[in-house]
Amino acid sequence: MGIEMQPELCKVDDALGILVGKWKPIILLILLQEGTKRFSDLKRSVPGITQKMLTKQLRELEEEDIITRNVYAQVPPKVEYSMSEYGRSLEPILMAMHEWGTAHTLHKTKKVQQQTG
Repeated sequence: MGIEMQPELCKVDDALGILVGKWKPIILLILLQEGTKRFSDLKRSVPGITQKMLTKQLRELEEEDIITRNVYAQVPPKVEYSMSEYGRSLEPILMAMHEWGTAHTLHKTKKVQQQTG
């Protein structure tokens, strides 16, 4: 069954520390599904996020080598973000979490309907 999980050596917290946040999963799914994006395009794609928060989230993901930031020397400067090769290894994890979240929402809805029905 693969790697034996020893609770005292669990690295789930480490992984969640990188991925958790209101905006990071959305940003990552956009970059995985739609490819390279300019800052302004990302801001438009994530309704409700502030420029300051988007900058913070992108910097954190870049520090972890999950995304890459390319700056083009032109006026005005052009900055693009994309998934790094390493960051692409998160795709099956993010997709599994998305599928589980969808199934969990359905599960909760059915449970509420059973209790009220």
